[in-house]
Amino acid sequence: MERENTNNNLIEYQKELASLISKHAPADGKQHTLIPTLQLLRASNVSEHLHSIYEPSLIVIAQGSKIVMLGDETHQYNASSYLVSSVHLPIVGRIIEATLQKPYLCVQISFRTDQILDIVKESDQIWNSKTDSGRGLVVNETNAALLDAVLRLVRLLDTPKDIPVLSPLVTREILYRVLQNDHRNIIKQFAINGSHAHSIGKIIKLINDDYAKPLRIEELAAKANMSTSSLHSQFKRVTAMSPLQYQKMIRLQEARRLLLTDSMDAADVGFQVGYESPSQFSREYARMFGLPPISDAKQLRDSLSLNLTLI
Repeated sequence: MERENTNNNLIEYQKELASLISKHAPADGKQHTLIPTLQLLRASNVSEHLHSIYEPSLIVIAQGSKIVMLGDETHQYNASSYLVSSVHLPIVGRIIEATLQKPYLCVQISFRTDQILDIVKESDQIWNSKTDSGRGLVVNETNAALLDAVLRLVRLLDTPKDIPVLSPLVTREILYRVLQNDHRNIIKQFAINGSHAHSIGKIIKLINDDYAKPLRIEELAAKANMSTSSLHSQFKRVTAMSPLQYQKMIRLQEARRLLLTDSMDAADVGFQVGYESPSQFSREYARMFGLPPISDAKQLRDSLSLNLTLI
């Protein structure tokens, strides 16, 4: 009976969350809200493979289904599961279940590692800071306690005056609920100073901040206090790719954004994101996106909205 009641609660929570997202995001795309860390996403059709960068965030689907690819791995999640990205990760995503009558609906809640650390500090558990890193992206089964907290955060959009006081408290509860579930130790490791995962998180930030600069593995290894072989191993554990592969994806996704939003030619864009050879830029761009830079940008403008490329 208790299990049946829990399942009924989940269904009711999912329905209400879908209704609230539909209300506050009536059109397809990504909708920013009065809660700075909360975004709502809606899509009325299945999508092509879309490239984007996941920031540290929790993504909860209320309706529909999606697959995301990280390196060579594929993860699928839907209304019965949620996704956590603990670091910035370049992914390829595809919405696989969405219709005009039942659109894909989800919430994205961004967070900082210091918020995770604050919660960890209040626990009495002992952590081994030298444990090998885990994957920076995990998918877990949604439970009623977590979904209830997410729902209460989204409900605050109906009472804006409550947002400044209550949204930080509810967000903290949401993160607490995430840290009670499977993969909690992996997520916690990214917040604990001295852990391999925390060190890799710092290296990921360095690459993102200076993606156009040549990558010097020895310098990165020294900053992470690791050998070059350990850096490669731990970095791949987190991102499913090497540092060079990661930098290339960041560069090419930024190049695509520049081609879509700025009036720059392909050679200039390539130089801006760190390529010294226009031919190498064009070749690697086409390998990743399927078309040369200018042709790809034109096709995207004709077929996709900029908002949808970020879902």
